[in-house]
Amino acid sequence: MAGKQDMAQCVAVGCGMRVGSLFSGIGGIDLGLQRAGMEIAWQIEIDPFCQKVLAKHWPDVPRYGDIKTVRGDEVGAVDIVAGGFPCQPVSLAGQRAGQSDERWLWPEFARILRVVRPRYVLVENTPGLLSLGMGSVLRDLADIGFDAEWQVLSAKAVGAPHLRRRVFIVAYRRGQRMEGFWQGPVPRFNEFSWCQDVRSIEDLRCRPDIPQPLLCGGRNGIPHYVDRLRALGNAVVPQVVEQIGRAIMAAGGTK
Repeated sequence: MAGKQDMAQCVAVGCGMRVGSLFSGIGGIDLGLQRAGMEIAWQIEIDPFCQKVLAKHWPDVPRYGDIKTVRGDEVGAVDIVAGGFPCQPVSLAGQRAGQSDERWLWPEFARILRVVRPRYVLVENTPGLLSLGMGSVLRDLADIGFDAEWQVLSAKAVGAPHLRRRVFIVAYRRGQRMEGFWQGPVPRFNEFSWCQDVRSIEDLRCRPDIPQPLLCGGRNGIPHYVDRLRALGNAVVPQVVEQIGRAIMAAGGTK
């Protein structure tokens, strides 16, 4: 949850945006947006292990399983839909089968957007998307009525000891005039402390929002070792997303 200072700032700018989370994983994007002052309204995640993590940290948030079985009209209206669809079809580390890969689930993401019609969209994926699949994503966003801007950001930008480069696409309803989102005075990544709120090595070992396998591995008694490492490997660094969330609100998200 956001701290007292964060909540005071939230009240001052009038935030309270509701977030619909797709391909939620263990909630890295969700946690980042929540820390920015947003409310997680619902989550869609098929993986059983990740569902347990989400249930622990967001016990009162409605969750849905396979996105292919979610119509979209049952989840409820939100201000922003956010998520990172599976990266394996476009990842530079994989076969790069693109849209012929059965794990290419961007069409499901776009289908939910057409039904829910949020004000904003946040999409995350590996940088491989830029050379394979980006055209399809931007074309669908444009067809739905969104303008979009994107940037490759690294966890190192918020002080992490590793790169974890990811492309983030911020889309907004056509005509909202958020052009130059990435070039403005926000996000101010260098002003953010990677280890804030972490007071001991045990915190680092147990917190799912610190996606560093070396800190969560070893013979430390943590169950579900393989599932945990896989979930952490797919996770998004919350500190990066928090700054994006704050930037969305500062650039017009509270209007």
